[in-house]
Amino acid sequence: MPANREYAIDVQDVSKIYRLYDKPIDRLKESLSLSHKNYHKDFYALSGISFRVKKGETVGIIGTNGSGKSTILKIITGVLTPTSGQVQVEGVISALLELGAGFNMDYTGIENIYMNGTMMGFSRKEMEARLADILEFADIGDFVYQPVKTYSSGMFVRLAFALAINVEPEILIVDEALSVGDVFFQSKCYRRMEEIRRGGTTILMVTHDMGSVIKYCDRVVLLNKGQFVAEGAPGKMVDLYKKILANQIDSLQEALDEMNDFSGGMLEKAGSPRGKTASAGAVASGPSREASGTMGQESSGLMKDKLTINPSRTEYGDGRAEIYDLGLFDQHGNLTNLLLKGEYFTIKEKIRFHASIQAPIFTYTIKDRKGTDLTGTNTMFEGADIRPVKAGEEYEVSFRQKMTLQGGEYLLSMSCTGFEMGEHTVYHRLYDIASITVISNKNTVGVYDMESQVEAVKTVTDA
Repeated sequence: MPANREYAIDVQDVSKIYRLYDKPIDRLKESLSLSHKNYHKDFYALSGISFRVKKGETVGIIGTNGSGKSTILKIITGVLTPTSGQVQVEGVISALLELGAGFNMDYTGIENIYMNGTMMGFSRKEMEARLADILEFADIGDFVYQPVKTYSSGMFVRLAFALAINVEPEILIVDEALSVGDVFFQSKCYRRMEEIRRGGTTILMVTHDMGSVIKYCDRVVLLNKGQFVAEGAPGKMVDLYKKILANQIDSLQEALDEMNDFSGGMLEKAGSPRGKTASAGAVASGPSREASGTMGQESSGLMKDKLTINPSRTEYGDGRAEIYDLGLFDQHGNLTNLLLKGEYFTIKEKIRFHASIQAPIFTYTIKDRKGTDLTGTNTMFEGADIRPVKAGEEYEVSFRQKMTLQGGEYLLSMSCTGFEMGEHTVYHRLYDIASITVISNKNTVGVYDMESQVEAVKTVTDA
């Protein structure tokens, strides 16, 4: 098949058939049969799949378990050979498939880096030039000199992703690889993927995370039971996927023709403040010297010392204010990163001012691990005005609200900002400073729970 320079990946009528036998002995009987009798049934893992990925595109492949998503990725990367059909790839592929694919368990991390680099066509000198970036991103310390069979799954995926993402791939293929690792590393991976995406790298990803699909993908291919269903805008394909999950197969074509566009975008930013609200009342106390003893910890210690804090956080600002301590308190006043859905919790910030500021604004934002803003507020939105502050003063700010996010992992950011001469000014901002784990015994659909009150009443009595 002649190369098409417009497309990085061109899949044409690809099928993958496996032979299934009822009993192990049937395989031997079939191989020895003089009449060529079949003892197997053909299982189509893929049946006539065709799609194209343009250079620089980010395309997702979605579908239920058993749809053939991982199989098509293995065929594209050359791990599997198709039974029929052709695949044309234009560019150097860097792939993250199953945990362990492409690594020799008896080799050290360093040896695996060089070996995989050679398999991708890089010389040892080229890999040496990339080694520092790979090791810095993986951040597994001296374990890189140990055999990878001694690694935890988290350490393994850190090294695998660091290698895949730092070899300047023309095509990056990811198969659910980011489901392993802590929330801070996952956030860093998504930021790096966004960087190379903007740089023109073609990305083909398989994931069950529909939030990632909608946020990152330009197009989506939907598969079901090894067959191509549709491709198109991420929102529309996710909507079709939900119909498959609900077993509404017969309505798929009708839905493709008639359904409205599904935006699936981020929540709209909060507008101008309309006064104080009870649900997320931000309370700014005076200088913390006046509020000592209200922090729920010994005066000699810091709140953040009892929390899981991100060691690789990003922070910046002009230095006129400093958020030097922070706390997360559950409904009972305990400092913790673990919060129960449905209960009230409090976010606290301690700020030290190194210069006089007319009207500082204190903020917090809660994001998912991909960096999408889910909720947040600030003292301006809440109508909790802060009086002018002087150099040397310290303040404590508390935000109390009910946790209605679904169970899962989240990231907390906070800042002290303001407006000067009509320009937004950042005095100190902490991105992804701490993790929040929400524990729930009832998750509903979507990002947060609307706390519905359900009542079912029998209206007709049996005769």
